[in-house]
Amino acid sequence: MKTFHELYLEILKQEAKEGRHLLEDYNPYHMDCLLHPEKYAPVIHTEKCEECAYEKACVSSCVFDAIEKREDGTVHIDPEKCAGCGVCVDVCKLERLAANKDVFPVLKAVREEGRDVYALIAPAFTGQFGEKATPGRLRTAFKALGFKGMVEVAVFADILTLKEALEFDAHVRTTSDFQLTSCCCPVWIAMIRGIYKDLVPHVPGAVSPMIAAGRVVKKIHPDAVTVFIGPCMAKKKEAREPDIADAVDYVLTFQEVKEIFEAAEIHPEELTEEASEHSSRAGRIYARTGGVSEAVAKTVEQLNPNREISVRAEQADGVKDCKALIERIQKGEVNHANFFEGMACPGGCVGGPKAIIDKETGKEQVNAYGDKAIYKTPLENPYVMELLARLNFGSVEEFLEKSDILTRDFGS
Repeated sequence: MKTFHELYLEILKQEAKEGRHLLEDYNPYHMDCLLHPEKYAPVIHTEKCEECAYEKACVSSCVFDAIEKREDGTVHIDPEKCAGCGVCVDVCKLERLAANKDVFPVLKAVREEGRDVYALIAPAFTGQFGEKATPGRLRTAFKALGFKGMVEVAVFADILTLKEALEFDAHVRTTSDFQLTSCCCPVWIAMIRGIYKDLVPHVPGAVSPMIAAGRVVKKIHPDAVTVFIGPCMAKKKEAREPDIADAVDYVLTFQEVKEIFEAAEIHPEELTEEASEHSSRAGRIYARTGGVSEAVAKTVEQLNPNREISVRAEQADGVKDCKALIERIQKGEVNHANFFEGMACPGGCVGGPKAIIDKETGKEQVNAYGDKAIYKTPLENPYVMELLARLNFGSVEEFLEKSDILTRDFGS
């Protein structure tokens, strides 16, 4: 049984032969905000937001009758009825409808003593808050708001890349075998689970990087509050799904966080750097179409360099393309591809409805951040190995077969 330590040593030796020394910039203290939060005392600085004056438009826009106006004038969204479609958000002129549910509880949580609140920021974050708002400055900005720390979800995308690569290596053995990614996009997964159920057996039972991040933080700190931050409205619905509702307490969009920064007069681009990146290129490029496929393909290649069947990927871009791709898979019209990736938003997460910058600029920023990564895959990343050890995964087999914290049943 090969351990992760043995596998990592093999990668180190191979990369050293090619002139790359992966531990030169490794700093074991960089994850202190997550692993040892007692060392840090955040500065709390919040202000109240103004009430929304356009709730009547959102109530009439909801075809699911999930929104109701209460006697006190506030708007309530029924989580059981809400489909997460985002139509009501589009008609909200202040773009604060979702904030009515999550912004105020989050601000309340960061002001309370005794509970650590972590910002779990999606891989699409680069460039969203200004070109000068580096990851290190954003980390400082969140701590200024009162968060204990900012955790890049990209490092958990690394871990899920490794899981999907291992699944591919274990199950795609013939030219007729294929795999549909289960990472990232909740709309893609909802389509498969709700409409194309016959394809569920081809989807690895893995949670999304968001859920993985939330669960790991809560395993390390059971009393922590987890707040996912990204460009996606559907993540709000995903976080409430019964079998994974234990991971993420609140979901905020990039636009909501921008409004919070503005209200609190926090300007990330002007703050000091607190550099502490832990992700590889593989995890960072999840935010754009083709990123998951590229990450898994490179990791499979490192896992098994002599593998006869390599990853041959095909991607779908947008809901219509996702549906068309799935129907072609069912008909066997996929040109020998064996790994399929679907993104409901054109361009991937960078094209999400609550992104701040346009999708092409977002893609450029994501690629640039990926190119800056010291580590190219999760197998090269010592922080991934550190987290796996913390989660008590001693071997590849244990990680693949017993990783309940990273697994869900798509058939249920």
